[in-house]
Amino acid sequence: MRTIAELPHPEFKITIFAMNQKFIIKFEQGLLEQVYKIAEMDVTGGVDGVFQLIDEEFSRSVSLRFEEMHQSFIQTYNRHEY
Repeated sequence: MRTIAELPHPEFKITIFAMNQKFIIKFEQGLLEQVYKIAEMDVTGGVDGVFQLIDEEFSRSVSLRFEEMHQSFIQTYNRHEY
């Protein structure tokens, strides 16, 4: 797997990888991460096409999912009182 791009974002880190004819888009926020994979042949324009996929609407949904993930983890952590 090789890193082909890192995109700046104020809420999370975005890294794009290439591996086995797939683009892997990884979003990281603190201890949480989300990963999306798409076949290279399904993206027009190569990595530039991947950049276009990461629009404001998708970024908002990623942000909301991070909030849900965080709340879910806090709730389970509190249930077990570590």
